[in-house]
Amino acid sequence: MNNMRMLAEEEENDDGTEVTWEDQQRINTFSKLNTRLRSIEERLEELKSHDSLQQEKEALDDLSTELELTDEDESVLYKIGESFLHLPQPRAIKRLEKDQAALSVQILDLSAGAEQCEKEMKELKVTLYARFGRAINLDE
Repeated sequence: MNNMRMLAEEEENDDGTEVTWEDQQRINTFSKLNTRLRSIEERLEELKSHDSLQQEKEALDDLSTELELTDEDESVLYKIGESFLHLPQPRAIKRLEKDQAALSVQILDLSAGAEQCEKEMKELKVTLYARFGRAINLDE
């Protein structure tokens, strides 16, 4: 029965450190932040790995070039969601600029969210490792 141990005796940490309510709240917060960070990273990876972000940016750039070459009096087809609408050229350019800005903001928001989660997790790691030492594992 003794050879069924998962940890060596010296690795077991039974120093009797009691987990307080505040400690448990910190652990729960760390877990929530970790889950949020993984979700954000997956979303960013999804945007980058499928080249959908790059393709969308290139498409918007190409569209911008094409719109600049059209007459201002012409109506152009502009895709919004799954539909195409006839828009006057100046309005289509404004809409395009708005869409490009929204895409950039989305990337910046996701990146900022990831950085904030990492910062808070780092602070919690310091606190929790100081309290529990090797009795707690906060690394992946």
